[in-house]
Amino acid sequence: MPPLSSDPCLFRRRRKDARPAELLEAALTLFVEKGFSATRSEEVAKAAGVSKGTLYLYFPSKEELLKAVIQHFLGAEIEAGIQEAAAADGPTAQAMEQLLVAWWTRIYEGPASGVFKLVITEIRNFPEIGDFWVERVVRPGEEIVSGLLRRGIARGEFAPVDIDFAVHSMLMPMILLCVHKHSFAACGIAKELDLDPVAFMKAHFRLIFTGLQARPAESIPRAAA
Repeated sequence: MPPLSSDPCLFRRRRKDARPAELLEAALTLFVEKGFSATRSEEVAKAAGVSKGTLYLYFPSKEELLKAVIQHFLGAEIEAGIQEAAAADGPTAQAMEQLLVAWWTRIYEGPASGVFKLVITEIRNFPEIGDFWVERVVRPGEEIVSGLLRRGIARGEFAPVDIDFAVHSMLMPMILLCVHKHSFAACGIAKELDLDPVAFMKAHFRLIFTGLQARPAESIPRAAA
C-alpha cells in the first residue's frame, strides 16, 4: 500500500475534486426525503460539510443542482446502457433480458432509484427540469429499448408491434418499482405489496418477451390475427 501523502496542498486538491459528488449525494438524499421545494440550499451544504457559498461555486442555483443530480445519477447509467446495447449480440430477447435486468438492478439498488420518485413528485412545478429530464433520460432510454425491439422485428424474432407501446410496457413497471421503494416501502406501509425486485424484473421481462415472440400465422388466435 503506497504511503499517504503528507502534502496539504495535494490533500486539499483531492478534497476539492470530491466535493461535487459529495454535494450531489447530499442533495439527492435530502431531495428524496424532504422534497425538492422543501429542501434549502443551506441544508445541502451542511450535509456535505461545506458552506453555502461553496455550494454555489459548483451549482449556481438549486435548479441547476437538481439537473446535475439527474445527470450524475441517471445520465451515466443511460450512457452505459447505450454502450451495452450496441455491444449486445445473440438472440435479441436474451440480449435484451440480460441487459435490462442488469441495468435496472443497478438503478434500483443504487441511489439513482430515488431520482424517479423525486422527478415524479416535483416535475409539475418546474417545467424547465421536466424538459431536461425528457432530453437527458426519457428519450435516450426509450431509444435504447426501441432500437433493440426494431432489431428483433427486423430479424423476424419478434412479431411486428407498436414500438412506443412496447417500450412503455417494458419500462413503466420498472419506474413504478423505484417509486415504490422510496414511498410505500420506505415507511413500511402495505408490506404485502413488496416484491423481490430482481425476481420481479426477470419475471416481467420474460412475460414481455414470450408475448413478443414471432409465431406462424396459423398459430395466432383468429381474433388476435
